[in-house]
Amino acid sequence: MKTSIYGVTGLVVVLIGALSIWDGSNAVDYSTQVKPILNKHCIACHGGVKKQGEFSVLFEEEALAKNKSGHAAIIPGDAKNSEFIKRLTATDPDERMPYKEAPLSPEDIELLTKWVDQGAKWGDHWAYQAPDLPSVPGRSMFASVTDWFSHRWEQNDIDYFITDKLNKEQLKPAAPADKATLLRRVALDLTGLPPTEQQYKTFLANPSAETYATIVDELLASPAYGERWAAVWLDLARYGDSKGYEKDNRLWNQWHFRDYLIKAFNADMPYDRFTKELLAGDLLPNPTEDQYFATIFHRNTPTNDEGGTDDDEFRSVAVMDRVNTTMEVWQGTTIACVQCHSHPYDPFRHEDYYKLMAFFNNTADEDLRTEHPTYHLWRTPEKAQINALKSWVRTNATAAHEKKLTDFLRFAQPTFFYHDYKEVTDAASAPVADLMVLKPGTGTVMLPQVVLTGKRELYLMYFTMLLRTTLDVHLDSQQGPLLTRIPLDTCAFYHEKLAHVTLPATATGRHDLYFTLNSPGQPFPGAKGADANFITEKDAGLSWLLLHEGLPGRDKPGCAAQMALFQSLLTAGFDGVPVTIDLPAEYARKTYLFERGNWAVKGKEVKADVPASLHHQAVSPFVKDLPKNRLGLATWLTSKDNPLTARTAVNRLWEQLFGIGLVETLEDFGTQGMTPSHPELLDYLAVKFRDTYGWSQKKILKEIVLSATYQQDSRATRAVLERDPYNRLLARGPRFRLTAEQVRDQALAISGLLSHKLLGPSVMPFQPEGVWQVPYNADKWQLSSGEDQYRRAVYTFQKRSTPYPSLMTFDGSNRGTCLSRRIRTNTPLQALVTLNDPVYAEASRHYAQQMMRLATTPDEQIRRGYQLAMGRSLPASRLSVLQTLYRQSLASYRANTAETAKLLQSPAGKPELAALTTVASALLNTDEFTTKE
Repeated sequence: MKTSIYGVTGLVVVLIGALSIWDGSNAVDYSTQVKPILNKHCIACHGGVKKQGEFSVLFEEEALAKNKSGHAAIIPGDAKNSEFIKRLTATDPDERMPYKEAPLSPEDIELLTKWVDQGAKWGDHWAYQAPDLPSVPGRSMFASVTDWFSHRWEQNDIDYFITDKLNKEQLKPAAPADKATLLRRVALDLTGLPPTEQQYKTFLANPSAETYATIVDELLASPAYGERWAAVWLDLARYGDSKGYEKDNRLWNQWHFRDYLIKAFNADMPYDRFTKELLAGDLLPNPTEDQYFATIFHRNTPTNDEGGTDDDEFRSVAVMDRVNTTMEVWQGTTIACVQCHSHPYDPFRHEDYYKLMAFFNNTADEDLRTEHPTYHLWRTPEKAQINALKSWVRTNATAAHEKKLTDFLRFAQPTFFYHDYKEVTDAASAPVADLMVLKPGTGTVMLPQVVLTGKRELYLMYFTMLLRTTLDVHLDSQQGPLLTRIPLDTCAFYHEKLAHVTLPATATGRHDLYFTLNSPGQPFPGAKGADANFITEKDAGLSWLLLHEGLPGRDKPGCAAQMALFQSLLTAGFDGVPVTIDLPAEYARKTYLFERGNWAVKGKEVKADVPASLHHQAVSPFVKDLPKNRLGLATWLTSKDNPLTARTAVNRLWEQLFGIGLVETLEDFGTQGMTPSHPELLDYLAVKFRDTYGWSQKKILKEIVLSATYQQDSRATRAVLERDPYNRLLARGPRFRLTAEQVRDQALAISGLLSHKLLGPSVMPFQPEGVWQVPYNADKWQLSSGEDQYRRAVYTFQKRSTPYPSLMTFDGSNRGTCLSRRIRTNTPLQALVTLNDPVYAEASRHYAQQMMRLATTPDEQIRRGYQLAMGRSLPASRLSVLQTLYRQSLASYRANTAETAKLLQSPAGKPELAALTTVASALLNTDEFTTKE
């Protein structure tokens, strides 16, 4: 019997069709098909915020559980009997869902029905699945050889992902950018500055791929590279030179964090180490000074110095800001809403937020006006004193004791502050003065559960004008055993003193300590009352209290002198930098869930952990492997177990180079964020960054800027613009306005004014009078002198309530909160700044002087000036416009010598220079100058 070939073919087709059903190729995908429908139509009433009818579609176990009716609304495999599907198709408007909204489309209902019939399989959102290194589309193992022979467009693996998408969209990549434009683009991207004249000459003389790669290496090795990328992280770190909130007082030494960033980027510090130092540098073994400075990252949270505020409330606000910032920066996740309720769209429960908060809840800062804890910047005299103390300890104890003393003196962190005292009788807190105020004779306060074991020395900072005053300290009640009596000397007006007593060796265990003020109530003769709102001449105020183990060798000759030296160091008044350190273990805080986000309403206790949706393990890594502290969190963030850290990092770099990320919403990789334009490329870059390049930012940047994708011309045809207006398909090179810092820095660089001084304190370049209005003190904007006026914008003093105006006009950040991406705007005010701001006016004058040095005739001066800025020849049409501007300006300034002198700020100013200054100003205001093309 012969079998027809058509019959065999038909059988094969049927089998293939059956197999395609069997292998799930027709299966409904939860993440890409079902979840968007649920988010749009269902989750507002049946999700993290609300659970109407006790039914939620946010988590699988909730969706499949019994609801208020006592039955499950979704029966996997049985759409016909699932109430979920019945409600979607109900004809009764009181029964149909969504309630009082337009019904779902027939297509959506059919899709959800099919999903339920297929078992209502849940799935993870793409961002919560660990990235794997994808295969490069269209590239064979012999690609490098065949590409060379065929002269393919692709330069590296990145380009194959781009052409794969362009082919599917029936588009072609743009031609390469001209070499001058490309050099300017890559210089601005990597260093934030335009190329030097020598770089233009070198590249344009030999515009080969090898020369380009060499210049890329030079740019990556430039000190300017660290300054450019530090600016990105200052936005992420909400860096400011002031405290924020209403008073917004100055922070004098916060700039050490900026220096840390610049040095870290210039050294190409691996991103995993960088992460650990920012989040937990203090917890590393034997941390260095720079590693302590790294922890300023989370001390950039605002401090509220306003009178009447609750320190613990604003400490909690700061801790929650650290949770939000950490999740946004490293996980591309917006989680602030979860402090009040489970996330409306993403798999994060209310409890998850407070588990994350537990990682940060034991830092020692407490929203204090003094910014404790601070890292002391020792001066030479104090260094000598500390060395003497260390020598004493080394002689009388061990190296471990010496290190412990050094670590303590680096911070001299008190054990308790004024707000830790609990008022008992005749006592009141005075937050503006950082004092707990007691009335003599009856004034009593209590410190709860104080650990006395191993503590021999008590130091108390206080203020009083009373005579013959003592402070009695009782154990466990006002009438309990007397622990010690602290004599309080009379203080000069508003000058606190430090009292010291040695505790008995028998003082051990945990106790409530009661402090009662004993005094006849008489101030010293001639004493004048302090501010009546805080403390009078008849009161005493307690500031901080320190319990310390004391120095070794207490019975040896010379110990008294060493003790006096130790005490003097406690009040030495060092300059300090706010840093992050943890509380001593014996005073560790417990973390509680805040009911509906209210810090005053505590729910159940929680332990430090990360959301289960992000680690995909049966047991949390913080149960079996990692410590439940900030270092453990940083270690997990940079582990292969974490699906988001590498993705968010490379996406941020891509956005800086191309103007838009592969995921447009840098801050939100969740289900409400934008989907990746090139998901495989995102994972390729993430895995290469993490595994191949060992978290090296310079190496991954080099791969991107060497790609043909990056080197494309930014011009596009009308057809391409209509198909892809935002360049999501990358059929052309990047073109967008420079950042606020780059606009200013470029003007200074082209004019020859820019200072290349690296690192150091913030500076105050020109700012209009009256911008700062400081009602609480005499602080004012003090114009920097010399080259500090011309330093890069990254060094400009950042007052949070009054940011530098010209930077804000170009969309700079006020640094109040973490900012993952700046939204670019184009407004007339920007042109007014670059035309009239004295910084740009001065840059225009010096730019004109540069032109005069380069050539002798006006036409040639204009040509050379344009070439100096853009690296290419000035088109004839633009030369004609600028020639006309020059001639008209020259005639005007020759006729008006007063205006010439005013523009050039010199009575001897020449009209020719004034006219060329006008041309220079026009050049600084062209689109191509303020745009990266």
